[in-house]
Amino acid sequence: MGGDPGRAGPGLDVAMTEAVPRTRRARFRAVARAVRSGLAAVGAGAVLAVAFPEVDWGWAAWVGLVPALLVLRRASTAGEAAARGWLVGVGFLTAVQYWLVPALGVFFPLATALLALLWAPWGVLVRWLLAPPLSPGRAVTAIGGVAAGWVLIEAARSWPVLGGPWAALGTSQWRYPPLLGLAAVGGMWLVGFAVVAVNTAVVVLLTGAGPRARAVGLVAALLLLGAGPAWHASQPDSRPVAVRVALVQPGPVVDRAERLAVGERMTRALAAQEPDLVVWGESSVGYDLDRHPDVLARLVETARAVRADLLVNVDAERVTGRIAKVSVLVGPDGIEGEYVKTRLVPFGEYVPLRDQLGWLSRVTRATDQDRQRGSGPRALRAGHLTVAPLTCFESTFPDLARAAARNQVQLIAYQSSTWMFQHTWGPEQQAALGAVRAVETGRPTVQAALTGVSAAFDAHGRRLAWLGTEHRGALVVDVPLERRDTVYVRLGDLVPLLALLALVVIGTAHFRGRRTVSGSRG
Repeated sequence: MGGDPGRAGPGLDVAMTEAVPRTRRARFRAVARAVRSGLAAVGAGAVLAVAFPEVDWGWAAWVGLVPALLVLRRASTAGEAAARGWLVGVGFLTAVQYWLVPALGVFFPLATALLALLWAPWGVLVRWLLAPPLSPGRAVTAIGGVAAGWVLIEAARSWPVLGGPWAALGTSQWRYPPLLGLAAVGGMWLVGFAVVAVNTAVVVLLTGAGPRARAVGLVAALLLLGAGPAWHASQPDSRPVAVRVALVQPGPVVDRAERLAVGERMTRALAAQEPDLVVWGESSVGYDLDRHPDVLARLVETARAVRADLLVNVDAERVTGRIAKVSVLVGPDGIEGEYVKTRLVPFGEYVPLRDQLGWLSRVTRATDQDRQRGSGPRALRAGHLTVAPLTCFESTFPDLARAAARNQVQLIAYQSSTWMFQHTWGPEQQAALGAVRAVETGRPTVQAALTGVSAAFDAHGRRLAWLGTEHRGALVVDVPLERRDTVYVRLGDLVPLLALLALVVIGTAHFRGRRTVSGSRG
């Protein structure tokens, strides 16, 4: 009773002494748990890379997102889910686009971290929609909502200044024309929606509250897996007339004079195979044809020797003083048409906000002069063939191929050069996009690569030819000229808009439900 109130007793001293280590241990465990969950999120995002070339396990995309969904579902707060979603994006982008390091240098981690922020709100969305208990009704909402959110991420990063929709999840199915069938209806967006929805359905199947919810997951997965093949099987497989196309791949020849000479030599050697069109890769001609009539004369003579039009690609300073990437169709009588590259590579061919960011040209491989920009796809006439040339980076954008198809072209020809990424996964990832663009547009596609992969696909996305990065030479392929306007060509990019509408409806219904519950309690 008479103790000093300002003096702690021995029992309290012991308790405080023991509490300090316990607090430290708790903090350490919390940090360790955060690190483990962060690494799990990065790894869960990175594992999706195996669905793309070069590993090319496209089938893995249908279940490869399950680990990421489970990691996000287990987040204890919305903030934690946002952080994990961001880390999923970091892991995914780093794994599928690591080959950009030579171009971006030390800025690659920063660019990846900024772009991955698009996945942060998706992480919150996944946690909310997949939170237990998953009833049958909530399972249906989760399957559609999670997939819709992913589609919006890809639509947002398709903005050219952000690098375009590279490695969109739907493009991982390029090897499987039946599974790619939905691209004819809603483009790569709809294929990606189906892939993410199946992954979400698998999570529902694993975690649903009761047999009915799990049955919803099973049925949804089977329906979504079968939708593409069903559409593919419903399309008529006609036997159209074929055109013989030669794709010239000289390899990484740096000197422009030698590069031109190699292209000429390889093309003249094709005369006996009687091609209808010869396609050269991007930057195959390093001379402006107006300034160098002698080079134009050589190309005309080559066209006469092979008795076919040449589609070359000029990368040179024009008489205007601007550098441009120009696809030029050269025939026996001279130039028959031109197309100027429309969608330029940010930092590679122009620097956004150059007044503020131009200094990047001094510390990275960012261009020191902006290229001239074209006005859109054009249809060029090569004899009886109507062709739309597009250049390299433009193969990632479905809207350009769709615009070309609306011009009623018979063939879409991509001209590419990936010399900077020659021994990475980049060339194969890009060439694979030709199959997706073919299914979307109902037109065959070809790609002639200066250094990368040259390839050809029919209008159903079936691979006709493939010349890998290790090869040098010309590839001659008979391409069936099937031309059909797909639903995607007629209606365009409706899937991202529908995805946005779906999330608005889901969010509105949720908040109305909360108000109703709050009102009844009041």
